[in-house]
Amino acid sequence: MKSKVGLLSLIKQSSCTCSMNSHYNKTPLTAAPFARAFKSPDSNFRFSPSLFLARRFESIKAGKQLDSFGSSVNNQFLDFPGGRVAFTPNMRFISESSEERIPCYRVLDDDGQPFPDSSFVKVSEGVAIKMYNDMVTLQTMDTIFYEAQRQGRISFYLTTSGEEAINIASAAAIKNDDFVVPQYREPGVLLWRGFSMQEFANQCFGNKADYGKGRQMPIHYGSNKHNYFTVSSTIATQLPHAVGAAYALKMDQKDACAVTYFGDGGTSEGDFHAALNFSAVTEAPVIFICRNNGWAISTPISDQFRSDGAVVKGRAYGVRSIRVDGNDALAIYSAVHAAREMAIGEGRPILIEALTYRVGHHTTSDDSTKYRPVDEIEWWRTTQDPVTRFRKWIESNGWWNGDIESELRSSVRKQILHALQEAEKAEKPPISDLFTDVYDVSPSNLREQEHSLRETIKKHPQDYPSNVPI
Repeated sequence: MKSKVGLLSLIKQSSCTCSMNSHYNKTPLTAAPFARAFKSPDSNFRFSPSLFLARRFESIKAGKQLDSFGSSVNNQFLDFPGGRVAFTPNMRFISESSEERIPCYRVLDDDGQPFPDSSFVKVSEGVAIKMYNDMVTLQTMDTIFYEAQRQGRISFYLTTSGEEAINIASAAAIKNDDFVVPQYREPGVLLWRGFSMQEFANQCFGNKADYGKGRQMPIHYGSNKHNYFTVSSTIATQLPHAVGAAYALKMDQKDACAVTYFGDGGTSEGDFHAALNFSAVTEAPVIFICRNNGWAISTPISDQFRSDGAVVKGRAYGVRSIRVDGNDALAIYSAVHAAREMAIGEGRPILIEALTYRVGHHTTSDDSTKYRPVDEIEWWRTTQDPVTRFRKWIESNGWWNGDIESELRSSVRKQILHALQEAEKAEKPPISDLFTDVYDVSPSNLREQEHSLRETIKKHPQDYPSNVPI
């Protein structure tokens, strides 16, 4: 195996020093010096053209390194906020793209075997088995709940098929004190943190035990206990929130970070760009994980952007970035683990672009065969399945076999079916819950609306569910 230095070079591509934990392979990974406090003035701060070169710019390499962009004019420079800028007599435009695409960090090949000289964070047998158990559980839950929606038992569902490794491996690499600000395709993070099958089912059925009191669509999970912010369907609005949460953790000097997820389509939203810039300027300990699965519903990435994916957008905002194989659980685990140490230890944001593929439909309201070839979907499902690849790796380590596999899948299926049946027959939240939890004392207009709704239900009971308490 390579030393962890090899892994760092993929993430940072710069030379800096900082010791890491001993559980990395061979030599310890090096990282940049700890970032100074955001609001601390530079010791050499003085009124000059370099006025703005406070410590918050020390992590921005532009202030220290000059790209080879042509010779300077008589070694003349401009002191400008952010660092010295060299003058050049040559008029050259920056290319719209580099000659080669950013490489993708990968550990396991298609047969679940580590590449020669691959560098990754060691995973214990216990952690590896839990990762696989949770990936299988997530996969099985998606199958059963999707079928329940097709049977008309729940109104909506959305699967993580093909993206199980991103869910579970990223969750395994962070700590329970870290804030998770999800999009909507990350239930595996909640599963890893201990959210039960019954809690998932309660939310999808919107029953009385649902923490959201039936006010949200199915799959819009949330849990204060597990530091998992409630899902919101609106695209990319969670990203600035994550930066704010991360900055609060930094101000409180917590040993934690915020982790937020989004799809490739989210990079077209203004909130994505605002969040990256916000995080870089405040040096907030936040990890952005982009699930680039090639499709924003029916919009392919070829119609989404002309850049080399999402990973290159980080550098424009001063955010360290890496591209990772999203179907490789070991690669995701290693990259997120390293990103967390840098985010907290150095006080900086990190952008991870995980290349994957959405094998399932976008939601139960979508038919993806209308806009992408069936053979393309089948190729990803059969040859690039992250669950199968990780199983081959744990089997090669002697940690797994077919008998354990059969027992696991049978047990998980029974648990999920039981949870679904219990949630389905549970009582619904009362009508009054529609009008609570916003105001301490309900205003007159809400009281009028509640009265009107109750009168309407009495007049037309056949149009309303009979199992909702009035």
